[in-house]
Amino acid sequence: MALVPYALTRPFLFGMDPEAAHELTLNTLARTQHSMLNRAYRSTRISDPIELAGLKFPNRVGLAAGLDKNARCIDGLGAMGFGFVEVGTVTPLAQSGNPKPRMFRLPKAMGLINRLGFNNDGLDAFIANVQQSRLYQQRCAHPDESPTMLLGLNIGKNAATPIERATDDYLICLDGVYPYADYVTVNISSPNTKNLRTLQNDDALDALLAAISKRREELAQIHGKRVPIFLKIAPDLDDEQIAVIAQTLQRYGKDTQGKVNNAWGVIATNTTLSRAPVLTMSNRVISQLRASLGPEFPIIGVGGIMSAQDAVSKIRAGANVVQIYSGLIYQGPELVSEAATLIKNTF
Repeated sequence: MALVPYALTRPFLFGMDPEAAHELTLNTLARTQHSMLNRAYRSTRISDPIELAGLKFPNRVGLAAGLDKNARCIDGLGAMGFGFVEVGTVTPLAQSGNPKPRMFRLPKAMGLINRLGFNNDGLDAFIANVQQSRLYQQRCAHPDESPTMLLGLNIGKNAATPIERATDDYLICLDGVYPYADYVTVNISSPNTKNLRTLQNDDALDALLAAISKRREELAQIHGKRVPIFLKIAPDLDDEQIAVIAQTLQRYGKDTQGKVNNAWGVIATNTTLSRAPVLTMSNRVISQLRASLGPEFPIIGVGGIMSAQDAVSKIRAGANVVQIYSGLIYQGPELVSEAATLIKNTF
């Protein structure tokens, strides 16, 4: 249990501009994560292991990408009890993102509007931060021990890169993050990078997955490990679009006998362009993906989790594990253990 209840901290943070509060929180985590001050937010990690995509997740609650874009706070976030933490999105080159203001709260709906636009310090700084984390250093020192937490690294394209050359950016990032990732997420669903979501279309998606799959096999030979890759998709998809994505994922995520090969998974979903409840939208996508992909295909469910019951609804919809983001902002670190406990006791 965290030493300082989030209910005491939230009024102060919510009195600030959302992006300023975000930066203050990350700076505080970065400064305190390796000191006794992390007791203010540290919590016991609930043990509820599950095998997924060839990996052993310590529990079924993770942090979604977007909170820690530069991988500065891996250890601090891990101290909150997550079974896995995903950081990024990182792009090959540093970029400032969209003009400010670009973050907004919707307190009555317990929502966030995010128009950041992949602002980050670039791939080299990102990798350096991962290398400096204690999680990574402990793995180097004790390579045969089971990791206490899994690490996902989320990659994207630079805004200045033409959409026709987007694959180049993804391959550059994949080369860079591959040695350090338990899994890699390919983000093609942010609404804040022009034309990015067109990569979810049939031919473009097939070409992207083909190129990434080919490079991953080359990297597996170089590094002696085969890292699973998750495709992060949008909630604003109709039934036909979901079916196309599922068909494409099956081509690369299953072998010729139709068995899951632990090469690909899917994260459903990113943020929405509409004002409809994202929990309902993402659960609909999850349900349709599960029906199309079958019982064994890896699905990470994310979007609109504000309570432990919401997390359970994601699993019931068909997700294997879940991620939270906005729920952490509104409910605090307590939500992590609450969700992990209820999932463990329910399934």
